[in-house]
Amino acid sequence: MQIKDVLLAPGNGAFFYDDQEAIRSGAIQDGFIYLGTPKTPEFNSIRVPASSLSVGLVLADDNVVWGDMINVQYSGAGGRDPLFDTNQISNLTSRVVAPRLLEVDASVFGTSCARVFEHVKGQRLPLAVEYGVSQALLRAAAHFQRKTMAEIVCLEFDLPLPTRRVPIYCQSGDAREINVDKMILKAVDVLPHGLINSRQKFGDGGQTFIEFVTWVATRTRQIGRPGYHPVLHFDVYGWIGQEIGLEPQRIADFICRVVDTVPGFTINIESPADFGSTQAQIENYAKIVSILDSRDSSARIVVDERCNTLDDIRLFAEARAAHLIQIKTPDVGSLADTAHAVLLCKENKVGAYVGGSCTETDLSAQASVHISVATQADMMLAKPGMGVDEAFSIVGNEQNRLLAMLNRRRAQEENIG
Repeated sequence: MQIKDVLLAPGNGAFFYDDQEAIRSGAIQDGFIYLGTPKTPEFNSIRVPASSLSVGLVLADDNVVWGDMINVQYSGAGGRDPLFDTNQISNLTSRVVAPRLLEVDASVFGTSCARVFEHVKGQRLPLAVEYGVSQALLRAAAHFQRKTMAEIVCLEFDLPLPTRRVPIYCQSGDAREINVDKMILKAVDVLPHGLINSRQKFGDGGQTFIEFVTWVATRTRQIGRPGYHPVLHFDVYGWIGQEIGLEPQRIADFICRVVDTVPGFTINIESPADFGSTQAQIENYAKIVSILDSRDSSARIVVDERCNTLDDIRLFAEARAAHLIQIKTPDVGSLADTAHAVLLCKENKVGAYVGGSCTETDLSAQASVHISVATQADMMLAKPGMGVDEAFSIVGNEQNRLLAMLNRRRAQEENIG
């Protein structure tokens, strides 16, 4: 299937790009903005409106399929690609990527991704480019073969048609209490993220954080429907290590203390500490996981920072340096790599969480749903944005529509058989 033309359209992400280093260093919030001088290269202010770039593939039958290029909220941190620059990305896409797209057979997803994403002068393309273009190529293959994007992934990786719904995880942003109530009323599977990204939110010795965990568990029991029992997931952005110290034993002790305050709940702790490099992160996270496992703790360690690409994910999974790996889709790049990453986690008996960022778009979120369901990930992020309602409806509705179509397809195949 020939691609006749490539269209580019600048757009907006659903949230903002934030300078994580400046926030960690104590930048003060004033309303919605942060006061102070940015510390991460290419940030002109600590909080910047998220920009995106849509890539449209004009197919032989004149249909146009789209994907969205975007970076994550904390760009430039933890080994990630720098801040998204629409003009630079547009220029590179026009010069390098578009000519390649015009030469591939877009009916074959994996092959077309491999060809288009070949290195340039020994360097990988920006991961945002891989991410957006792979979305468009996946939609092109689905259009040509008259299948869902999930079915294309199943064909590529020789997977059975999925039957299981993937649990959805919502994030609260700074509007914690209101958004936690929304999540509980909507019976979200995993909640609330919490955005524990500053000393003020973590508290002296972690006391403010522990009080928040206790409040979430209590609130769940107070207003949740009978039988509702979500997983509680908190992203602490390395603050346990910053406040308690970088000794794995002390970090594990603190996490056990948190878990003891809310008996009966499974607790996910994301990014408990940042050890400064991928190798140090692997070694020390593996120690924390081992300590928690030896105590039969209900806590699960989730890795994010320092675990970005498919190669990183392989290293963490093989070392069992987490109970659950966030496969942060814009940081992984190609959606083919995201699918491969989930399967790698499964091979190594490590949980696979298809994540991403609040900065994303409706198109990238919907494509991520198809990868998550096709590979039967352990959970997936409700995205984009920080408002709960919008993200939960985009991801949840896409999953329900997809499962309805897959059920119909399965019934047809059984009738033919």
